[in-house]
Parts: sequence; C-alpha cells; structure tokens
Amino acid sequence: MGFENKIFERAQKKGSPLLAAHRGVCGANIPCNTLLSYEIAVAQGADIVELDVAKSADGQYFAFHPGMEYAYLKTGKTVSEMTADEVRSVAILNCDEAKTHYRIPTLDQAFSLLKDKVFINVDKYWTDIEGITEKIRRAGVEKQVIVKTAIDDALLKEVERVAPDLMFMPLVRHTDDVTDKLLERNINFIGVEALFDKLSDQVATKRYIESMHDKGLIVWGNAIVYDEREVISAGLTDDISLEKGGAYGWGKLRELGFDVIQTDWLLAARLYLESL
Repeated sequence: MGFENKIFERAQKKGSPLLAAHRGVCGANIPCNTLLSYEIAVAQGADIVELDVAKSADGQYFAFHPGMEYAYLKTGKTVSEMTADEVRSVAILNCDEAKTHYRIPTLDQAFSLLKDKVFINVDKYWTDIEGITEKIRRAGVEKQVIVKTAIDDALLKEVERVAPDLMFMPLVRHTDDVTDKLLERNINFIGVEALFDKLSDQVATKRYIESMHDKGLIVWGNAIVYDEREVISAGLTDDISLEKGGAYGWGKLRELGFDVIQTDWLLAARLYLESL
C-alpha cells in the first residue's frame, strides 16, 4: 500500500467507507492490541488499524489501552505503575479471563509489524504528544499515522510544534465549530472523528459530510460500542448490524457519506459493504 496520496483521495477512489479495525481483530483466545490481532486485521482487509498507547513507569511505550488493566491483566497495577520488564512479563487474559501466552507488544513492535501495510490510528496520542511523535518518526511510519486529540488549544499548539506533518483528526461531538479554524493552523488537518447521539446532530448529517468533502476533508464514524450506556453513533452500531442486518448500521453510515467506519467486526462489515 502506498501512502503518498491523501487519505481523502483514497476514500473517494474506494467508493465505500475505509474500515478501521478497532484494537486489531480479536476474540476468543486472542486479545486485542496484540501483534496477532493486528496481523489478523491486515489479513482481513483493514484499511486502518487502530491501536492504543500506554507508557510504563520507566518511560517505555506499549500498545495497550490505559485503564483497561482490570479487564485484561488483573495484576492490581496499571501499565503506568509497572516497569517495562514487568509489562513484558504479564500474561494478557482472554475473553474468559484465562491467561494466554500473548504479551503486551511495545509500540515499536506494533509499528514495525504495520509499516507499509495499512494506515495506523494512534489512540491516546494526547497523553504524550512529543514522546509518541518521536516514536512515530523513529519507526518511519509518519505517512501512515493518523493522530487525534480533543479540541483543546494547548493540545493543538503542541501538535503544531512537534507534529505539523502528521495526519491530524480532532474528535468533535454533536457540532463542528472548529473546521475553518483548523484549516488556518499549521496542522495537517484531514477531517474529524464525529461523535453523535442523534442523527439530527450536525456532524451526522449528509449536508455536513458533503460540506466536508467539498473541502477535501473526511468524516470518521464509529460503529463500535465501548459501553452500552454511551453509544457514540446514534445506534448505528456493530451490534445492530449483526442483529438486524448491515443496512441498519454499517449501511446507514455509508449512506450518510461517512468516509471511515471503525468496527470491532471487520470481516463482517467488509463483506456486507462489498455486497452493495
């Protein structure tokens, strides 16, 4: 896969939403955010692999979702409280909370595996913009990486300072009042990740998405469900797509014009969208 063209051009050429594999493709005995989960995502046709970043007590970077230690490790410690050697030694639990032989990969290992294969969405980038940017550059994946932060002036200034060339996508909720301002900043602004509760929210409407396309920008939607108490795509989820049919979730996101769909069910979503 070449990464010379803008991701907007890639999405337009494909004619169907790009698919982002949330934390790779995992399930049963294979935990998320492992090297195998990323390999499976690539094999199943992901356009983008999303991964998380956590930092150990002695400053080493790992591909792990901070705050999820209670679910996947049950060590009584967070990654940030462990040394790198401790992190490497911990067995990740499977979906039945049984220990596996899988270990938390370093961020370097994740980048090495995914280099020149897919776009990489680095989540939790805002936790250490300068340090994570340095790891991105050392790995030589600058053209593949998409980074995100909330709309916060201090964070945006840090992106301008250390990563003006990296593809940047802010998280916007309900209403987008930042696009024109971001286009004026020294940031490689490529579009927004839209979080919405209702289909009437500005960022979920066809009119808004078409206006972004007119500017050469993309809109990212989430079919994933972190928590049923906080669905971030007005019910257009993986769950409804699998329960009632793709037209109720993935298909609706496509119909609205979303350029990227993040999913936990990559293969099912891909097969559905390819059938249209």
